Amino acid sequence: MEEEGICIWPRMEPFMLGALQVAPSSKLSLHYLRKMATYVRTRDGCFPVLGWPMWRHIACGKLQLPEDLAWLYFETFDLLVGRTPEKRLEWAESLSQCSSKSELDQQRNKLSVDTLQFLLFLFIQQLNRVSLRSSSIVEEWPSHRTRSPSPSPSEREGKTSSQNKNWDDQAHLSFVNNHLAEILELLVEPSGQTQRDSQISLEAVRSLSLLLEGSVSQGRAVQPVYRLLTKGPLQTEAGYCTKSHSFPLHKLLSCLQQNLSLNPFGITACLHSGKKLAWAQQVEGAMKRAKIARNTHTAPPGSKIVLMSQVLKQTLAKTSEKLTGTNMKIHRCAESFIYLLSPLRSVTVDKCRDCTIVLGPVETAVHVHSCQNVKVVCVAGRVVFGASSHCTAFILTPTRPLLLPGNTDISFGPFHTFYPSLEDHMASVGLAVVPNVWDQPLVLGTDGILKSTQCNTTNSPESGCYRLIPPAEFHTLVVPFEMDGDTCEIPGGLPPLYQEAVEEKKKRIQNWQRTVTEIRLNKEQRSQFQALVEMKFHEWLLETGHRKELDSLSPALLAPQKTPNNPNSLTANGDSIVTNGQAKGRSTAAY
Repeated sequence: MEEEGICIWPRMEPFMLGALQVAPSSKLSLHYLRKMATYVRTRDGCFPVLGWPMWRHIACGKLQLPEDLAWLYFETFDLLVGRTPEKRLEWAESLSQCSSKSELDQQRNKLSVDTLQFLLFLFIQQLNRVSLRSSSIVEEWPSHRTRSPSPSPSEREGKTSSQNKNWDDQAHLSFVNNHLAEILELLVEPSGQTQRDSQISLEAVRSLSLLLEGSVSQGRAVQPVYRLLTKGPLQTEAGYCTKSHSFPLHKLLSCLQQNLSLNPFGITACLHSGKKLAWAQQVEGAMKRAKIARNTHTAPPGSKIVLMSQVLKQTLAKTSEKLTGTNMKIHRCAESFIYLLSPLRSVTVDKCRDCTIVLGPVETAVHVHSCQNVKVVCVAGRVVFGASSHCTAFILTPTRPLLLPGNTDISFGPFHTFYPSLEDHMASVGLAVVPNVWDQPLVLGTDGILKSTQCNTTNSPESGCYRLIPPAEFHTLVVPFEMDGDTCEIPGGLPPLYQEAVEEKKKRIQNWQRTVTEIRLNKEQRSQFQALVEMKFHEWLLETGHRKELDSLSPALLAPQKTPNNPNSLTANGDSIVTNGQAKGRSTAAY
């Protein structure tokens, strides 16, 4: 065994992208999931594939979950397991043609998921629960009478601070180690046998590949766990029978427990042995504190990580194949402007403050956690905020934004920028311009149940509420870099009220320019007038903080390395760093 070096580890993405960063509803406890596992095997239309109508029946009729919450879990799982970009675009097209709720329901009814994998997905929602044994439930199904008492403010705060386990591969390993028996129990077909005599089918073990994978030895190809268990040394150790295509439950449990190890492509390994990712250094020595690492040179798809930490008072921009399809974590950055203009798998913004982050299309989700005064601009499968304050999101998303507990003063606006290759990047990850529900957030309470809230349209949002940015306060954003591509406008355009507000601002500028032209100042007066306007403009730049961004984009500070094909471009290790001599002027136009 040791010579072969076989190891099995928890996959990163189910925990990082699938587990909501909040303690789940008690109605998703192990007790009820056991009942659901039995129920789906005894009802038509539930096994081996579970459609939306039957899940809605179980979630709303049996577990008494709100329909929006039931759909949230179903939709999140669908985002996680992934369809091809082409299938996602077809799905978006079909949804965009729905003009009523009944038509929308008809489209949703066509969606189905693997039943056993969905059970496992529901089980790992327990990742952020304080204790799986905190309550003992003996009911058949939930009832309206059984409600857990509301936690005190201090308890809520404690939960919020301890819930960000989604990137912690040590927590993933601990969770699987501690609850492997319960996980396998959900996969066993109900029978009158004792646990020691129970068998688990090969098809059920295939479903286990949602959570586990491994390799025969270091450097060898990563394989789903069922392949490792059906050949070589693990076949005997796990007790796999080729005639019945099944495993004895007790042998399978023992085999997995003995071979579980830490994910070699997780965040821990990336920090210890990841490569540094090259970036443009605007000011010599200013990046010494920053830590930017990646494992893209060794990790398989779905496990690629780029970690950016402690970037302070910098403007960073990059488009690169090394970013494409990666799970990006932006951690403890402050007073910075970050442009990641490549198609990404997921993005987590954690413990950042006073930053503006502009992203390429994000296939799954953008998570903003424990941040202050952060502005995020993105096209994404989903956008999630948790324990954050005074943050703003300009987004295009086919799923309703999710607000987890602990938020204060979160603002939403429509996606308001573009860069030349944006539409090509969107197509590559299966994101379309419709449907776009940026203005319909869901608010999740500390008990894991959706809260009924209304957006606050005033200028002083209440704690825990969100607001939609009024058109009068809205401005578009110019990405201040030149790239190759055909996109020359905001994909899908702006909502009518926001487009009208932008046009009105343009008219005011044109009127101002006409007035300046018509007053016919002499040369000296024009010089004085221009000096006054420039002075006021620079005062405004200082007051708003935009001066810092423009200074960092200045070609004089960037000191670019000229290349034969593009004398204004920056390159580093063969990657394209998007910046150019026109950056400063284009940024000025954005304000």
